[in-house]
Amino acid sequence: MNVKEIIDQVKDAVSTHDQWRGKECINLIASENVMSPLAWKLYNSDFEHRYAEGMPHKRYYQGLSYVDEVESACIEMGKKLFGAQFLDVRPISGGLSILILLSSFAKYGDHYVAPSVPAGAHISQAEFGAAGIRGLEVRHMPLDKEEMNLDIDKSKKVILEHKPKLVNAGGTIFLFPHPLKELREAADEVGAVLTYDGSHVLGLIAGKQFQDPLREGADVVGASAHKTFPGPQGGMLFGNSEEHYKKIKPKIFPALVSNHHLHRLPALAVTMAEMIEFGEDYARQVIKNAQALAQSLHEYGFSVLAENKGFTKSHQVIVDVSDNGRGAWCAETLEKANIIMNKNLLPWDDVNTSKDPSGIRIGTAEMTHFGMKEPEMKYVAELIKRVVVDKVDPLRVKEDVKEFRKDFVDVKYCF
Repeated sequence: MNVKEIIDQVKDAVSTHDQWRGKECINLIASENVMSPLAWKLYNSDFEHRYAEGMPHKRYYQGLSYVDEVESACIEMGKKLFGAQFLDVRPISGGLSILILLSSFAKYGDHYVAPSVPAGAHISQAEFGAAGIRGLEVRHMPLDKEEMNLDIDKSKKVILEHKPKLVNAGGTIFLFPHPLKELREAADEVGAVLTYDGSHVLGLIAGKQFQDPLREGADVVGASAHKTFPGPQGGMLFGNSEEHYKKIKPKIFPALVSNHHLHRLPALAVTMAEMIEFGEDYARQVIKNAQALAQSLHEYGFSVLAENKGFTKSHQVIVDVSDNGRGAWCAETLEKANIIMNKNLLPWDDVNTSKDPSGIRIGTAEMTHFGMKEPEMKYVAELIKRVVVDKVDPLRVKEDVKEFRKDFVDVKYCF
């Protein structure tokens, strides 16, 4: 292909993608969301072309007075949202936020305790992820598979036995609040810092519908800004100890972040303001929708995890589809019907089965942002059942999905 053909191909791919994913699909990826139109508009600005190092009003480059103004607004609104004494928006991803915490509070050879990947931790917490790259001795907190939560008694034993420098709660399979108060007690006994990966549930925390990690015992929260929190892709860190922040700041800059992708900041500021104004209603509906979807899938015969606990208290629904074709087949076949979700390891899966695990992970954050409520979730469950259980041609179901989405193309809970 010549250059013009490549440009045309790229333009066509982006245009087709925007129409497909934005207006014709039911997106149930638990780690995704969409920004509001105002945030999206402000995402595209001259900020994209500029470079900043350091803190607002203490930069190593000139020409940043308006960037300083916007970043300061993000910080002040974020501190208000999360009840934090410090908040830093310079990490450019949730994964980098976790790496910064690992670098701030543990050194090579130190013990580090977190959930395992099959039990719900992000890959950054694993021996083959950021924790391993940092040279930490990773030890895992066991999961109570019936409760779909950390087994607190066994987790405390792991902490007391290995005496880690750092303990991390939170994760990517995150149905219920983690027992932070109990983890705090164990961390204090061994002098460990307790951090919290709030990437998935940040919007629910901001909306005061999940748990309040700083008040329940976490020293520092690291998170993404683009999952249940519907902002631009990026990360943040916040907490209440100036001593902890003194350790974190040099690990952000100059160690791991130079320029922090300034075009994110205006969109993040708008999202912060929208979550102050609309966050409680939005987060409450996200959880109601997840519970309605889980209940409907259960009634259709799916093996939805944590039935004894009401399935979920977050945006996530986890389903064991090992009797329905396993995770890869389900996710790939549903995609043909324009229903987008991801295959996912379950606690009893071997990590080496990640290409075809026994589970799927479903999230309600994005479709709630487009205005769907409980009745729509029941219909979504019916569409999933038609493809996975009834084996209806997914291309037939795709037409129903496209018709259904026509009523849900405008973002709600925003200015």
